Amino acid sequence: MGGRAYIEIMETLASASPLVDPFGRAISYLRVSVTDRCDFRCVYCMSEDMNFLPKHDLLSLEELDRLCTAFIERGTTKLRITGGEPLVRRDVMHLFESLSRHLTTGALHELTLTTNGSQLARFASQLAAFGVRRINVSLDTLDAQKFRAITRWGDLDKVLAGIDAALAAGIDVKLNVVALRGFNDQEFPEIIRWAHGKGMDVTFIEVMPLGEIEGARVDQYISLNEVRANLLDQFSLTDITYQTGGPARYVRAHETGGRIGFITPLSHNFCESCNRVRVTCTGTLYMCLGQEDAADLRTPLRASPNDGPLHRAIEAAIARKPKGHDFVIDRKTMAPAVGRHMSVTGG
Repeated sequence: MGGRAYIEIMETLASASPLVDPFGRAISYLRVSVTDRCDFRCVYCMSEDMNFLPKHDLLSLEELDRLCTAFIERGTTKLRITGGEPLVRRDVMHLFESLSRHLTTGALHELTLTTNGSQLARFASQLAAFGVRRINVSLDTLDAQKFRAITRWGDLDKVLAGIDAALAAGIDVKLNVVALRGFNDQEFPEIIRWAHGKGMDVTFIEVMPLGEIEGARVDQYISLNEVRANLLDQFSLTDITYQTGGPARYVRAHETGGRIGFITPLSHNFCESCNRVRVTCTGTLYMCLGQEDAADLRTPLRASPNDGPLHRAIEAAIARKPKGHDFVIDRKTMAPAVGRHMSVTGG
């Protein structure tokens, strides 16, 4: 057997082994951004005048498929497509169609996405056809004027129509609500009743200190411990063991029968059980949302048609995945904990 053939066989065997970080956590959940662009400019997420990446810097849909497949070969069973807004990426349905083959083989257990809902009415039926069974929709208010203010130019009716289209296509919808003091904190009971009335879960998320924005996050931040305490005025909440593979901790509201999740990166971090990594639309792998350390996967991806270099780069990155993040809202400097915007990392 030739030396090159032996190396290729060994690389193939290595690529079959699961990814486990230094703290014994198996990496089974990959979030992949397909674009940093979005048709909204949510005030807690983006600056109004964003500088987006040149399109030639982005991985092609074929490269994204190859990268996702490499992770699936190493034990990823849940794949979430994100952005920016993923559904504004041109021809993104081709990627969903291609990745759906891993659902057919059983290697991938779930293919899903996070979206602002603006394009859902167009794509819901196709997503369902390609095996998407559950999605997250970011929706922070049911007030049309406040919605336009928080997104800077979003149309609430369009998002609501998209949600209805997804539900009609048989896709389970979970609402993601960023808790913002003085903006939507009085709406939470209404949002919960509306969502549960449609059979949707609701997850509340603490505002995260990523990227420079015009406002001050110290003014936006509200602890979900406070949110949960306030909800007890109107709901009887029972802790449940329900999990979706993400960081949310769930309760059930006795009055509605529905589930409410809490994602608490600041007041109670969820790092001890982290099974997630994120890849940006340029092929940069972030092992932790709240840390700057990253690995370049685009270079090895493009260096060879053989996936050996890509697998080695992934292994080296996972080997330095940190134990946890260091999120904090700095009340003195008002500086973000991490300089990059959420739209760059992938929501």
